[in-house]
Amino acid sequence: MRGSSSRRVLGFLGALCLSISLWNCSDSRGRTLTILAPAAAGGGWDQTSRAMQQVLRDTGLVPSVQVLNVPGAGGVIGLAQLVSSHQGDADILMATGLIMVGAILTNESPLTLDHVTPIARLTGEYEILVVPAASSHQTLSDFIESWRRAPDGTAIVGGSAGGADHMLAGLLAKKVGVHVNHINYLPHSGGGEAMASLLGNHVAAGINGYAELIPFIEAGHLRPLAISSEQRLPGLEIPTFLEQGIDLSLANWRGVVAAPGISSEQRANLVSLIDRMHRSEEWKAVLEKNNWIDMYLTSTEFEVFLEQESARVTRVLKSIGLVH
Repeated sequence: MRGSSSRRVLGFLGALCLSISLWNCSDSRGRTLTILAPAAAGGGWDQTSRAMQQVLRDTGLVPSVQVLNVPGAGGVIGLAQLVSSHQGDADILMATGLIMVGAILTNESPLTLDHVTPIARLTGEYEILVVPAASSHQTLSDFIESWRRAPDGTAIVGGSAGGADHMLAGLLAKKVGVHVNHINYLPHSGGGEAMASLLGNHVAAGINGYAELIPFIEAGHLRPLAISSEQRLPGLEIPTFLEQGIDLSLANWRGVVAAPGISSEQRANLVSLIDRMHRSEEWKAVLEKNNWIDMYLTSTEFEVFLEQESARVTRVLKSIGLVH
C-alpha cells in the first residue's frame, strides 16, 4: 500500500509539474519566463507579448511571466540584447516577425534570425491604410490622386523602417506610379507614437495592423481607405485594395524565438509550452478578439520558413529601393 501511495503521489506531482511549467520542472519554483517585446508599448509585438503573458498565466502553463519592452531599430536592438546577454538562457522568449526581417536588412545588422532559436510562428494580420477623420480624402482614389500630385509632401506614418507598413507603402507607390524615392514615410518604433501623429492630424495617412487601428476606426477618429487582405474581413466594412483595382495584398506575421545556445531539450520544452498555449481556448479567444490569422508553424518548419522569408523580403525591399 505504501509503495502504491507513493507512486500515486509521484504521479500527481509529475502531472502538476507538467501543467505548471513545461520548461524545466525540477527547478521551476520561483522562476519567471520573460517575453521580450522588441518595440515600444502599443504596437503589434507588444500586443502579442502581452496576449501571450495573459494566456500563459490564465491557463496555468507558466505561473510567472513578465514582458520586457526593448524598442529600437525595428527590433534589431532587442535582437542584439537577446543574443549578447541571454546566451543559453531558456527562461526568455522574444517576439519577432516580418518587421524584424526587414529591419535586419535595412539596418545592415550583423545579427540576423540565424543567431537565435526558432520556436513558433503564431499569427498573421492584415494592414489597413487610414487617414485622420478630418482628412479631405474620402476614398482611396482621393488619396492616390493627391499623393501623385505631391508625393514629397504626403507624409505616411507607420512602424519601423523596412517593416510591413513600410513595405506596403512602397508596394502601393509602385502600383500607382509614385516614385519610391519620393515616398515620405515616417517610421516609429511603437504604435503609440504613430497613433499620436494620426490623431493629431499631423500626417496625411497611416499604415498599421488591424488590431492597432480598429479601436480608433470604430471610435470615428480614423477613416479606413483600404485593407491588404484578399477579401473583405467578416463584419468589417473596409474595402480591399484588390476590389478597388490595385493588385496588392500583404499579411504581416508574428512569432517567437528563443535565445541562442539552449539545449535541444530546452528548445523542445519551449516548443511544447507554446504548442499548449496555441491549443488553448484562451488563445483561440485572443485570435478572434484581435482578428488575427492563425498562422501556426513550429520548430523546424518555422526555421525553414524564416530562411525563405528572408529571401522573399530581400527581393521586396530591393524592388522598392530600400536595400541595394
